[in-house]
Amino acid sequence: MGLNNLHAEDPTVVIEHSQELRQTIVYAQGELHLGVIKWRLANRYKVEADFIEPRVPYRETIQKPARGMYRHKKQSGGAGQFAEVHMLIEPWVENMPDPAGLTVRGKELIQLDWGGVLEYVNCIVGGVIDARFMPAILKGIMEKMQEGPLTGSYVRDIRVSIYDGKMHPVDSNEAAFKTAGMMAFKETFVQAAPKILEPIYELDIKVPEEFMGDVMSDLPSRRGLILGIDSEGKYQKIKARMPLAELDKYATALRSMTQARATYSAKFVEYQTVPPNVQQELIEAYKKSQQEEA
Repeated sequence: MGLNNLHAEDPTVVIEHSQELRQTIVYAQGELHLGVIKWRLANRYKVEADFIEPRVPYRETIQKPARGMYRHKKQSGGAGQFAEVHMLIEPWVENMPDPAGLTVRGKELIQLDWGGVLEYVNCIVGGVIDARFMPAILKGIMEKMQEGPLTGSYVRDIRVSIYDGKMHPVDSNEAAFKTAGMMAFKETFVQAAPKILEPIYELDIKVPEEFMGDVMSDLPSRRGLILGIDSEGKYQKIKARMPLAELDKYATALRSMTQARATYSAKFVEYQTVPPNVQQELIEAYKKSQQEEA
């Protein structure tokens, strides 16, 4: 209620409830503005709030093909659950040939809400898995793709081919095949050289000439890549690329480097693979957070 009231009073305070990041994001004009918001929440609305860095919307994908299977078997009293799913997962690229050595019965190309593609291929021969269970397997895969094994981020750009399996005349049902599809995907994904992708932003930085050296030397320390420089009167315009993970608090750093005379704008351009050391840090941080939640 406090945040909504603050937004009503000051439209530059923007509130977003991010389902993907599982955070409430507050947009403001800078760190001083955020400090004022925090103070008002505490003193006017008696709400003590923790202000932490926003999470980064990473993506996960794979670099090589892998095969895997999972058998889901559950017996408790009456009817049990049984399903076995074998799958081949591959990195998806446009116009890729059909999977080698498999008979393709049907394909479904799904444009994912979070960007990227899932291609779902039915390669079942001889009715080892009934056609009515194929959507349940897809549902399980899609569910796991919303919480990737490496960092819990969305998974993208993958082809999944279902080529074998088993079912039981009594114990097989949609729930069993959904679980088998989900677990087969999870276990196969980690065998396929998984990698983490991070959002890259393009920056336009306008800086007075006398501070050019400080700004230019600071960019590489933030994994920034300088693309070009233009002149505009007594100002220089630097075009650069920087990962979103490094952009947090950049406005404050830029202000302190340039006596508050430089400005910048940023826009998202693409996802790129994170460096190996960063990937390892992200995986370890995710494991630690999972253990703490457990």
